[in-house]
Amino acid sequence: MKRMLGVLVVVACVIGLVGVAAAGEVKLILATGGTAGTYYPYGGAMSKIWNSKIPGMNVTAQATGASVENVRLMNKDEVELALVQSDTIDFAFNGTEAFKEKLTKMAGVAVLYPELIHIVVRGDLDIKSFSGLRGKKIGVGAPGSGTEANYRQLLDVHKMSKDDVSAQYLSFAESADQFKDNRIDAFMVTGGVPTSAILDVATQRSLKILPIEDTMLSILTTKYPFLSAAVIPANSYKGVTSDVKTAAVNAVLIAHPKLSTDVVYNLTKALFENQAELGAAHAKGKVLNLKAAATGISIPFHPGAVKYFKEKGVLK
Repeated sequence: MKRMLGVLVVVACVIGLVGVAAAGEVKLILATGGTAGTYYPYGGAMSKIWNSKIPGMNVTAQATGASVENVRLMNKDEVELALVQSDTIDFAFNGTEAFKEKLTKMAGVAVLYPELIHIVVRGDLDIKSFSGLRGKKIGVGAPGSGTEANYRQLLDVHKMSKDDVSAQYLSFAESADQFKDNRIDAFMVTGGVPTSAILDVATQRSLKILPIEDTMLSILTTKYPFLSAAVIPANSYKGVTSDVKTAAVNAVLIAHPKLSTDVVYNLTKALFENQAELGAAHAKGKVLNLKAAATGISIPFHPGAVKYFKEKGVLK
């Protein structure tokens, strides 16, 4: 009897990991980001689709510190799904940057949309480039976040040291609040366009978004090939009346490798076959592109996603 009970406990633990509850309900946690960023509302929109379109599916979108924390949560078996930057999963998988050891317990599901680097500064400051931020107080993202990594990459290509600026390690919401109170001069956000934190600030404070100069952009994308040139369109935010050249990474949906093929297949299928609903719920949902969904990820794809992409001819 004791041996049988032990077996049942082990089986229960495995079932819990893949998210299948006793009553046949699939319960999953989706790690997103801060409430003022893009990940949290986008994750909520995806969860609503999955929960309404897949029988027995129950996905909960959870606010987190974003990419780096999300990878760590998945590798600790605390979440089954996560939104992350493409550069962060590359760092984690290879044990570089903020990761002192390789974290490989994750699998790609789909590229969702490009995430653009926003360098927001007070409108009354005579600053025209990232180099002009020397001596300024800047919100650079939560510690270990993808935004903070992008900040360090910009420091690197501009040959600036961490002592050249006063970095404040703040979430998007914290940066927005401190910017509105004039406690910081600038802040960075790597996220979709538009990002709610910047939309909020722009209604109360004059701001501008700094471009990354062509020469620096070329150096940046060469040295960090997971970054690509991008443009923040004019009028994306109040007061930003011209296109702004910048760099971008991809927002990626990843899954725990121990999720079943069927579960991830159903999640992937529901996501792409209900894009109109996703686009109506969040602007970035309109950018979701099946043809681009299986490119730009450096880690292995989950078999469930591969099955769907092969059915659609996206993968051979």
